[in-house]
Amino acid sequence: MRVVEVPAYGGPEVLRLSERPTPQPQAGLVRVRVAATTVNQADLKIRSGAAAGRLGELAPPFVLGFDFAGTLIDDAPHLPAGTVVAGFLPWFELGTGQGTYAEIVRVDPNWLAPVPEGVDLVRAASVPLSAQTAQQALDLLQLPDNSTVFVTGAGGVVGRFAVQHAAARGLHVIALTGTAEEHDLRELGAGHTVPRGAPDGITAHVLRLAPGGVDGILDTALLGDPLLPALRDNGSFVSATQARVPAPARGIQVSAVHGTPDGAQLKEILKRLATGELTTRVAGVLPLEQAVDAHRRAEAGGLPGRLVLTL
Repeated sequence: MRVVEVPAYGGPEVLRLSERPTPQPQAGLVRVRVAATTVNQADLKIRSGAAAGRLGELAPPFVLGFDFAGTLIDDAPHLPAGTVVAGFLPWFELGTGQGTYAEIVRVDPNWLAPVPEGVDLVRAASVPLSAQTAQQALDLLQLPDNSTVFVTGAGGVVGRFAVQHAAARGLHVIALTGTAEEHDLRELGAGHTVPRGAPDGITAHVLRLAPGGVDGILDTALLGDPLLPALRDNGSFVSATQARVPAPARGIQVSAVHGTPDGAQLKEILKRLATGELTTRVAGVLPLEQAVDAHRRAEAGGLPGRLVLTL
């Protein structure tokens, strides 16, 4: 089968289209014929070697990729072969170096959700990792209805899903974003937006909107400690990475989210996508053979959504 692999750490140019043996059936796992996958920031870090410290003894060559959408080859519990499905695989935790930049992947059926009618595979592939990470981050905040949450990096892929999930939960959303995203984020459920800038200015702006501080902060922009003055005593702070979790103070609960595949959760998310309650953005679609170009575009930054690779 065709794969795109990383034969050695380096820039986008190291990515190589290769052939690998087709995965065979394995007890407890099912195979999916991949139609679409995505380029995530984690893929860039793995390829460049920036994430090498997380890989233990795993070394190139390996195949990148987290998100996928495609067709079940094997029967899964409650999902017969031929079902169109989506999901993501926990690349770091698996430690196999076998990702979704491949024609066929072998996965735990509990990671899978059926793709509803009306949702194409490109859009379906753009959702799993980011939308579930955003949902799980809000779960960690444990905020009751009518609480106020401040979402940093709200114009990014995870942040944008977080704004939508939070609004659907009945939370009041304050979103940190660039000027170009303000209108869109208000349409998605943000009650207020705060422009990017120096941390002192950001916290002062938030406190004008929420005197006494917000109830929770979801920090996808990785600003960390400087945001704490904007959070009330005994509030909750969730970072998108453990490395940027601030030291707890004033009774504040701090934690980091680590996206975990959950087929049941993803099924509900995709239903909302199908009904229009949830939206996703795709910045571009390229064939797998153009993975080098896709990584170059992703590294350049400024993309309004996920890049999707099709097979």
